[in-house]
Amino acid sequence: MTQSKALVPVERIQGSILLIRKQTVMLDADLAELYEVETKVLVRAVKRNQERFPDDFMFQLSKQEFENLRCHFGTSSQWGGRRYPPYAFTEQGVAMLSSVLRSPRAVEVNIEIMRAFVRLRSMLTNQEVFGRKLAQLERKYESHDKQIKTVFDAIRQLIAPPTKQTPRIGFKPK
Repeated sequence: MTQSKALVPVERIQGSILLIRKQTVMLDADLAELYEVETKVLVRAVKRNQERFPDDFMFQLSKQEFENLRCHFGTSSQWGGRRYPPYAFTEQGVAMLSSVLRSPRAVEVNIEIMRAFVRLRSMLTNQEVFGRKLAQLERKYESHDKQIKTVFDAIRQLIAPPTKQTPRIGFKPK
C-alpha cells in the first residue's frame, strides 16, 4: 500500500497519540474507532489474550488519570457513559493488537499507526538535536553581542514544550 492511499489520515492518528505516565500511548476508544470495531470488542479481544499484553504494552488508567483526561478534553461524548477507565496501549501494545484482532483492516491500520509513532519519535529526536546544536552555537558566540543572545533566547522559547496549561475561561466558583 502506498502512503497516498492511507486508510486513516496521519493527522488523525497523531492526534490520538497521548503522553500518559511519561509514555506515548493510544486509548482503546481511539484505536477501536480506527479499526472500525466497538471498544468493547477490542477490550474483549485483549482480555482473551492477556498474556500478550504485559504492563509495558498496555495499562488501564486510574480513575484520577481518567478524570484529568476528561477535564483536559472537556466532556466528550466519546468517553461519556463509560463505566471503567480506558486502557492505554503503548507502541508495542498497538503492534500486538493486529495479531489479536486478526482483520485485514487491523493489519493495515497498524502499519499506519507504527509509521506515525516512528515520525513522532523522529520529530522529538530532531528537536533534541536542534537544541544541542543551538547550545553549541550559543557557547561559541556568547562573547558576542547581546542581540545574538536575545535571538537564541527567542529560538529556545519557540522550541521548548509548553510548561503549563492555559487557564480555564469562565466563571470559577469559590
